[in-house]
Amino acid sequence: MLGIALIALSEGSWAQMGGRSSYEFLSLPTHARLGALGGVNVSHADRDPNFFFSNPALVSDSLSGWASAGYLFYVADVGQATFAYTHSFDKLGAISFGVQHINYGAVEGFDETGLSLGTFQSGETALVISKSHQVSNFRLGINLKGVFSNLAGFRSSALLFDIGGLFIHPEQDLTVGLTIRNAGFVLQQYTATEDSTLPFDVQAGITFKPEHMPVRFSFTAYKLTQPGKVYDDPNAEEQLKSLNKVLGHVNFGAEILLHRNIHVLAGYNFLRQYELRSDAGGGGTGFTFGISAKIKAFDLVISQSRYSVGNANYAVTLNANLNNMILKKKTI
Repeated sequence: MLGIALIALSEGSWAQMGGRSSYEFLSLPTHARLGALGGVNVSHADRDPNFFFSNPALVSDSLSGWASAGYLFYVADVGQATFAYTHSFDKLGAISFGVQHINYGAVEGFDETGLSLGTFQSGETALVISKSHQVSNFRLGINLKGVFSNLAGFRSSALLFDIGGLFIHPEQDLTVGLTIRNAGFVLQQYTATEDSTLPFDVQAGITFKPEHMPVRFSFTAYKLTQPGKVYDDPNAEEQLKSLNKVLGHVNFGAEILLHRNIHVLAGYNFLRQYELRSDAGGGGTGFTFGISAKIKAFDLVISQSRYSVGNANYAVTLNANLNNMILKKKTI
């Protein structure tokens, strides 16, 4: 189990240079729609109450009253639960609240002699509060995150924040986003000799829909603080070449608008495909898929992400417009 937990940490972001940072779970997709779009997106605005986890500027007053709950079935018995809610206050406007918790299960501990010390429940949690403000065609937002980690009895905590911006085109279906993620400081180290490194990142992206095409495209650049260094394996016979180094920073996503209430989602993450490729080939590693369906006040999203041949994870997210449900109940 401890090995599984460490694997989850090291592969948490699908592109984190061997998982060299603490709290890598913060780079996991927090909901099914994001997972289906490739796992990274900072420009898909006002279409899902969970996107403030990626960029605090992506949720506006239009999503006030929306609540969400989701679960990511990760590797082995590791799983992640996410909850989100946006509420509009009279003087403050809309504020979003979120919880992201990943459970690594029970880990058995041993001392230096191999004597069992019992089992420990391991997991990590982030509590998030988010606020955005729009002026003209620009919107700014900030996330404040309290992060708590417990790995086989070793505990750590941190206070982090995200700062995000968004440009909304006044006439076209086009948005451009930028976010600075996971800045802050560690409150408590795992051990007295530990020196934790935060999963700091800068991400930028664009989402647009051609006027006469039922597809909404997203392109997101991430790991911008590590240009050309997103993959580093000293044991590998070959490293990423120049073009591949550029592609290793880009995530592609597409939303096919089949119907007003039914959308098909797809994504491709080049770096994940390269890092987790199999010598046997195939497997669809790096590709993600999903579908969203709106039924009255509910929005159900299911996604699949493939890691290797025969190995995939699934995410399910249910969003609900509580305003519509309450108003409907009052009119009955």
